[in-house]
Amino acid sequence: MRGVPFAVSWSGGKDSALALWRAQEAGGRPLALLSVLDDTGTRSRSHGLRPEVLAAQARALGLPLWTASASWATYEREFTALLGRAAGAGARAVVFGDIDLQDHRDWEERVCAAAGVEAALPLWDEPRRALVEEGLRRGLRSRLVAVREDVLPADLLGRELNAALLNELLGRGVDPCGEGGEFHTVVVDGPGFRSPLALHAGEVHRGGGVATLDLWPEGAGA
Repeated sequence: MRGVPFAVSWSGGKDSALALWRAQEAGGRPLALLSVLDDTGTRSRSHGLRPEVLAAQARALGLPLWTASASWATYEREFTALLGRAAGAGARAVVFGDIDLQDHRDWEERVCAAAGVEAALPLWDEPRRALVEEGLRRGLRSRLVAVREDVLPADLLGRELNAALLNELLGRGVDPCGEGGEFHTVVVDGPGFRSPLALHAGEVHRGGGVATLDLWPEGAGA
């Protein structure tokens, strides 16, 4: 990655943040964060975050946020267009936070190739618990923003992912990275952040067996 300009497929969660930092440490030059919102434009497709939260993260990191809106049926087309925008701005690679799900990697490599950029996966094939613990050592701070209610209670929403919560998740038999969709996180501070994000909680929304906490940046209203 040394000297390579890159964009980041940005979920707003811990894995994409750790992938960004690793790519920077390897000498890459970040250009932008890429996120796909739902077809209403009110929440991210990956973690259900409001665009105001994604924008606050981008400001804290000093990077532009480029978004598109899509249904699941149009997701690939819209994401490929974002990749093309990154390529047009000079990106030679796009960084992803995937760890070991081969079908995800296959898709990412295919759409990146179609857009003329390389898919880079800095976390690939590493032990999941070790990745979470590395993030904690680096000062990554994140909060649980969504849980799958068949495996985790909704009262965990909003809690910071620290060593104590990690042990609690492991004790419940939950994957430490949430790779089975057991939970999602939102990063509020860490390496590269100019200042921590102050997020206040709104309502809990439920759908498809998932409970999602509505979060707003300080100063934004529900």
